[in-house]
Amino acid sequence: MQVTIRDVAKASGVSPSTVSRALAPGGAVSPVTRERVRAAADRLGYQPNQAARGLITGRTGHLGVIVPDLLNPFFADICKGVQARARGLGLTVFVSDTERDEGLELDAIRTLAPQVDGIVLCSPHLSGEELGSLGDFTDKPIVLLHRKEPGFGCVTADLVEGMTDALTHLHALGHRRIAYVGGPRSSWAARERAAGVEAVAASGLVEIVQVGSVAPHFDGGVTGAADVVLASGASAVLAFDDIVAFGLISRFTVRGVRVPEEMSVVGCDDIALSGMAAPPLTTVSVPKAHGARAAVDLLCRILATPAAEGEQPPQRVLLTHLVVRGSTAALDRRQRA
Repeated sequence: MQVTIRDVAKASGVSPSTVSRALAPGGAVSPVTRERVRAAADRLGYQPNQAARGLITGRTGHLGVIVPDLLNPFFADICKGVQARARGLGLTVFVSDTERDEGLELDAIRTLAPQVDGIVLCSPHLSGEELGSLGDFTDKPIVLLHRKEPGFGCVTADLVEGMTDALTHLHALGHRRIAYVGGPRSSWAARERAAGVEAVAASGLVEIVQVGSVAPHFDGGVTGAADVVLASGASAVLAFDDIVAFGLISRFTVRGVRVPEEMSVVGCDDIALSGMAAPPLTTVSVPKAHGARAAVDLLCRILATPAAEGEQPPQRVLLTHLVVRGSTAALDRRQRA
């Protein structure tokens, strides 16, 4: 016979309504009760009827996650992290890739909103004004991941500190003239990373050569940027992300410039390929799975306890750290001269 919610209630010594709350993401029960109910449900093999639960609670049991580029391993890792956390909460996830297009991003939000309980919007390219107007067509909560805007729950990484760590590492290796290849101007992450670079430059620790902004693709680093870096006299380069760093290294190889012997390279994100590259890439590690989990938890928290009108939803900042691998090396004394 099919196990019912009443069977779980009887086994755990609580009411059916408490079982429903305990099994719902963000349901208002104590951690002890939640654990007891879930243990009883697992023991009995109880499978909630999502359609019936939706009729009672008004919830769909679905979350949406919108990313700008699934070809970028960074965002693929984000999706896997969101999916893993949601699965553990008994939720399913709908994924949308917007191809870094603001119009597609807006369409994805409008399409997903009626089908889900809330949305994790990762690295959106919409302007602050456009994000602020989303409430005109949906009342579903939206949590921003790797973007900070007033009025939204946000999970971000301390990218300014990450860039500082990268440049301090290069300075410790003897590099004094360092090129920076930035990302798209419309990107919040690119602006944050640039702010970190500019702060270090203002301190006088190193001289920064601003190469300009490139698309966050392998070709984005290859097309012109690498040649500009080589012509600048810089002995090291910091790239907007790991993919751009790979593009730079590829072009340096074509030009006969050895990494790290003649040019040190640092990326940002610490995607899985960074440790497999030749040479392995020194990079600023940005929390991916951790950030995804935090975003889902924040979304469920907002669903359970919505912010009062005029109250700023919670925001969380995660730490980055530098992973030193084989693409950076001490500057030869002859090069310093």
